[in-house]
Amino acid sequence: MPDLLARLQSDLNVARKARDKSATLVLGTILADIKNKKIELRREPADEDVLDVLRKSIKRRRESIEMFEAGKRADLADKERAEALLLEQYLPASASDDEVRSAVQAAIAEGAANIGAVMKAMAPFRARADGSRINALAREELGKRG
Repeated sequence: MPDLLARLQSDLNVARKARDKSATLVLGTILADIKNKKIELRREPADEDVLDVLRKSIKRRRESIEMFEAGKRADLADKERAEALLLEQYLPASASDDEVRSAVQAAIAEGAANIGAVMKAMAPFRARADGSRINALAREELGKRG
C-alpha cells in the first residue's frame, strides 16, 4: 500500500476517534474516490495516482468556492475552503516559479519547440506544480523565443 494512502487511512481513523465530523467526511470521500480510481486502473493505486485524486478534489473545491462566493454564500465557501486546506496538507511541497521556469527553459534548450513538447518534458514537475501554472510559464518562455 502506498505511503500516502496509508497516511490518509490513518488520519481518517484519528478523525473518527476524535469525532471530527468534517475531517471524517472529507477523508472518507477521498478514500472512496481513491477506491474508484483503483477500480478504474485495475491495480493498486501508486502515490502518483493518489496525488492525482487529491489534486482533482482540491480543484473541484476551489471551483465550488468561486461559485459560492458569486452566489453570496460565504458559509458554504468557507466550508469548501477548509476542506481544500485539509487536503492540501497531503500534497508535496510546491515547486517555485523559478524552479519551473528553469526546467521549462531547459526543455526548450533541449529542443522542445511547441507547448505540447514542453508539457511532455515537464511530466516530473506535475507532482509539485499545477499544470495550468506550468502551461502559463511554458507559453511565456516560448513567446520569448519568437
